[in-house]
Amino acid sequence: MNEWFEQLHWDEHGLVPAIAQDAASGRVLTLAWMSRESLAETAASGRAVYWSRSRGKLWRKGDESGHVQKVLEVRLDCDGDAVLLKVEQVGAIACHTGRESCFFRKLENGRWVTTDPVKKDPSLIYAKK
Repeated sequence: MNEWFEQLHWDEHGLVPAIAQDAASGRVLTLAWMSRESLAETAASGRAVYWSRSRGKLWRKGDESGHVQKVLEVRLDCDGDAVLLKVEQVGAIACHTGRESCFFRKLENGRWVTTDPVKKDPSLIYAKK
């Protein structure tokens, strides 16, 4: 790997958190995890590739949904323990719930309130092909 790669502080599972941010609007779209392999593929391909902790394998964003994240910049935080991806979100949906962002709930008066509409029914996004 390149020298830049060794400047990251990987957790005990060999992962680093990655925040995907819409490059145009600045909106935070999602938080996911990256392994060494997924970060290397992301940097080489210009497409967001994450590590799915639940499935235990690489997750190429958009393979099932078509909602690819084109990576315009990769940034490292000051401590080297988090990555920021500035992305162009294809299809304007980043969340598996069919919303623009995974951060669609806001705390108001001691309860979570849904603030963002569903742009597309998830059953239509992930329909068996």
